[in-house]
Amino acid sequence: MRALLVVNPKATTTNERSRDVLVRALRSEVDLTVEYTMKRGHAAGLARAAAESGVDLVVTLGGDGTVNEAVNGLMTAQPSLAARGTAPAFRLPALAVVPGGSTNVFARALGLPRDWADGTSVILDGLRSGRHRVIGLGRADDRYFTFTAGLGLDAAVVRRVEQARLRGRTSTPSLYVRSMIGQIFSGEDRKSPPLSIERPGEEPEMGLGTVIIQNTAPWTYVGDRAINPNPEASFDRGLDLLAVRNLYITSTTRTVTQMVSRNADPHGKHVLRLHDQAEFTVIASRPQPFQLDGDYLGERQKVHFLSVPDALRVIC
Repeated sequence: MRALLVVNPKATTTNERSRDVLVRALRSEVDLTVEYTMKRGHAAGLARAAAESGVDLVVTLGGDGTVNEAVNGLMTAQPSLAARGTAPAFRLPALAVVPGGSTNVFARALGLPRDWADGTSVILDGLRSGRHRVIGLGRADDRYFTFTAGLGLDAAVVRRVEQARLRGRTSTPSLYVRSMIGQIFSGEDRKSPPLSIERPGEEPEMGLGTVIIQNTAPWTYVGDRAINPNPEASFDRGLDLLAVRNLYITSTTRTVTQMVSRNADPHGKHVLRLHDQAEFTVIASRPQPFQLDGDYLGERQKVHFLSVPDALRVIC
């Protein structure tokens, strides 16, 4: 079996020694090539080239951003003539994820251990036994995502966190909490919520202040605590959505409190929830922050979302 290991050298939970251990372990099972990412977007190109060269497995060592790039590289690869006509999950290399970031939402949603060494052991066992899982993905316009997307408040918090990290701050649960509180009290879009949702054959939902889309549960983690605004979201179904109709401090604080409680069930007249959606479009009256899988991608005024079932094989 031929495999590519895509390593983010800035992965926060590994070092050179642990990477060497991982490489030796994988080489005991597969014919391995190792590539290091050099810049944002590099992992996508590496995964795409590997898929088009006939590699059987792509392994990532990094956080959710590295995983997202690799998935997009795989999903945009041109299949070989022999593979054309088969389902994407079986014409593409399988994916294995070694957790190396600060949160690792995708890996943990698959049930993998948080520790990179334990995660590697699970992957090796899966390779030996031929165990894999076929999962669905989400797509936002022309980009795929594995676990979440968001416009409005959700993405604005991600933007604040990324700005803090550029100033040298470490990504921690407390940084996310402080960023959330700061954004809630900023007053942006409080009086005139800019977002609406359009679905085929349905009346538009208008006057929304933020939209959170999930392809699986949980949405994220704060330390060991899973945050689950859409607890029924699943890799095996369509997309789930939670939207807040306004961003007044009292109602927004209440919704956030409901989201982080152990029995998460955000509700109330200002909350909209949609389950198992195949397709919808989010439209903004003015540019809004936009994120996929925890990466801030700038501002958008229109994003078309699509559920892509049975898209990818994952070793887990």
